Amino acid sequence: MDIRPEMLLIILGAAIATYITRIAGYLLIRSLKVIPARVEAGLNAVPAAVLTTLVAPAALTGGPETAAALAVCLLVGYRISGFPLLIVGWAVAMTIRHFGLL
Repeated sequence: MDIRPEMLLIILGAAIATYITRIAGYLLIRSLKVIPARVEAGLNAVPAAVLTTLVAPAALTGGPETAAALAVCLLVGYRISGFPLLIVGWAVAMTIRHFGLL
C-alpha cells in the first residue's frame, strides 16, 4: 500500500480539527453555570441528527432490500432499540439478498 504525504496531512488536519471542536465545546459548556434551555435542546437533538446522516444515504440510494430493512426497523424500533435493532435490520437485508426475495 502506498502512503502519500498529502493523505497523512489530511488525516492529521481532520484529527486536529475534531479535537479542537470537541475541546472547545467542552470548555464552553464547562464555563457555563447553568446551561440555557435552547442549548440543552440543541445538544439533545445531536443523536437524532447523527443517526439521520447515517441512515439517509442508505435510504435514498439503497435497493429494495434496504427499504424493506428500514421499514422493518421502523416498526420493530418501537419495541427494541440500539444494537438488537441493528441486528434485525441487518438480518432482514441479508435474508432478502441471499434468497433474492425482492
